[in-house]
Amino acid sequence: MKLTLIGATVLSMLFSGAACAQGANIYQGADLALGEKMIAEHKCVACHVSKVGGDGSAMYKPIGKINTAGLLRGMVEMCNTTMNLGMFPEEVNAVAAVLNRDHYKFK
Repeated sequence: MKLTLIGATVLSMLFSGAACAQGANIYQGADLALGEKMIAEHKCVACHVSKVGGDGSAMYKPIGKINTAGLLRGMVEMCNTTMNLGMFPEEVNAVAAVLNRDHYKFK
């Protein structure tokens, strides 16, 4: 089945609506030590530095881009996919939970 531009737009809107509705409770029970380990192991900070310079922290909270816990987790999954990191869902969730704790502070 071929996905049309309209179909892709509708799916995108549905997904982002679902992601927006999620609060930080999606990180409940996340293994923060595992998230810290994954961040170090996959050299996330070095990648962010290479993209935005400085200490890489400008990568966090880009205006209007990531404004919910669900979108944050989605962004971590996008990095996982595009960088071919091979993280499992619980590892993605753990990384997002650490980023939320340290940078985003979604409730």
